[in-house]
Amino acid sequence: MTDTSVTPDVETAVLEACQRAKLASRALASATRVVKDAALHAMADALVQQSARIVEANGRDVARGREHGMAAGLVDRLTLTDERVQAIADALRYLAGLPDPVGEVKRGSTLPNGIRLVQKAVPMGVVGMIYEARPNVTVDAAGLALKSGNAAVLRGGSAAANSNEVIVAVLQDALESVGLPRDAVQSIDSYGREGARVLMNARGLVDVLVPRGGRDLIQTVVREATVPAIETGEGNCHVYLDASAPLQRSIDIVVNSKAQRVGVCNAAETLLVHQDAAPSVLPAVMTALHEQHVTLHVDQAAADLAPDGVQTVPATDDDWATEYLSLDLAVKVVDSLDEAVAHIALYSTGHTEAIVTDDIGAADRFVAGIDTAAVMVNASTRFTDGAMFGLGAEIGISTQKLHARGPMGLGELTTTTWIAYGDGHVRP
Repeated sequence: MTDTSVTPDVETAVLEACQRAKLASRALASATRVVKDAALHAMADALVQQSARIVEANGRDVARGREHGMAAGLVDRLTLTDERVQAIADALRYLAGLPDPVGEVKRGSTLPNGIRLVQKAVPMGVVGMIYEARPNVTVDAAGLALKSGNAAVLRGGSAAANSNEVIVAVLQDALESVGLPRDAVQSIDSYGREGARVLMNARGLVDVLVPRGGRDLIQTVVREATVPAIETGEGNCHVYLDASAPLQRSIDIVVNSKAQRVGVCNAAETLLVHQDAAPSVLPAVMTALHEQHVTLHVDQAAADLAPDGVQTVPATDDDWATEYLSLDLAVKVVDSLDEAVAHIALYSTGHTEAIVTDDIGAADRFVAGIDTAAVMVNASTRFTDGAMFGLGAEIGISTQKLHARGPMGLGELTTTTWIAYGDGHVRP
């Protein structure tokens, strides 16, 4: 379907980019692991070599973001340093060391009539991504798409336009240096929101679309795209301190979940505390959060336990449903594990939920009762991440249930083909 609000020149340009990506995807689908891994190493080397150029361009994006009042958490997501560029390059090298997902046999059998069936993993083809203020995602998406035999068409948003322009050029040069097509990674940032609308409706050229960013972006793509889309990212994550939660473990996990990095989808946004643990655990946890400059939005039971010097604000109904992406945390005392599970069921976005407990039975009940992409038992919510899960990187964290759920790595960027080997068989 063509969006009539799109300028014809923009529509033509973006569709031509998608057509070039389709052609490039055919070359990638037959590329050997040796070639793909060489490209990943070339991309990593090029990023490090061009780090100063990338950081300079990123500095212009960051300065503009601050001038326009961008929230601190989003500025952190946007910012690149030499160290972060090095880490992004290291992630590409890690990807190169992972097994090639293409060609993996999912299942197979020989039918009674002698036909041999094999189901193998194959690339999706062309992966489209629409995301905001995250230049690291440009590299992650390009690397994951390449290793899984896909071409990538990227729309990274105006906030990171300078960064992405340089990064994509660096990656394209690296691809070309090992004999792969430049069009395997393309940016359509210069075509703005009109370009994004064309990408969302390039059905037949783009095989899957992954939105990554805030709620408005994700829901817009899910509602308007005719290309199949995988819903990702929004993270209203909870940490629940059960009745048996040990004090120091509670402090460590809550502080890390909330304050280690606030502008990310796996940061905790709500703390639930069992009423039996609250008097002994919650005051120390609140003090530790206060020392990290976290603003606590509390119910009355939590307010009554706030130590002297720890300021709180009354929680509203909106706080329980808010993904702050900032140094803010909603805090509620619950009567039981069942109440905690019911609260999470009401407000969770299906990303990550965590329990802190010394009771294995309580942990099992929590895991069984939670409907989410990832559940942490005595671990920080911050571990829901492609790198932390050993996937090398992620193209997003799926919060839906079809095809992919949780961190999406190489395997999630493949589909399957059935191959039937016969010997002149005809159906009776």
